[in-house]
Amino acid sequence: MTGTPHSDDHPDHHPDETSDDIELRDVPDESRYDLYVDGVRVGFMDYQLRGDTFTALHTEIDPAYGGRGLASRLVTEVLDNVRDTGMALRPLCPFVRVFLERHPEYDDLVTASKGT
Repeated sequence: MTGTPHSDDHPDHHPDETSDDIELRDVPDESRYDLYVDGVRVGFMDYQLRGDTFTALHTEIDPAYGGRGLASRLVTEVLDNVRDTGMALRPLCPFVRVFLERHPEYDDLVTASKGT
């Protein structure tokens, strides 16, 4: 996939604003979450797991799918999964950091990771 990180997505975009068939798949052997729209891989988030910390490294959406809230959808679903596993979040990805600034409901994930 070529394109710019997170494409034209905006962290304030609400993830439920698209009606396409969207699926998130964890690919643990490659330390990556893939986002599919109608069966086509359109984005991903690279991550690293160390102990009980999930580090978000990079998020990218194919520019052809930009402006549809898909990066926010991807981040929302990944962060919900992180919360469900009880892991702490280390947000190195710039898009994830901006998303977190605008979505304080995920503050507990980052607070839990301070000092790791």
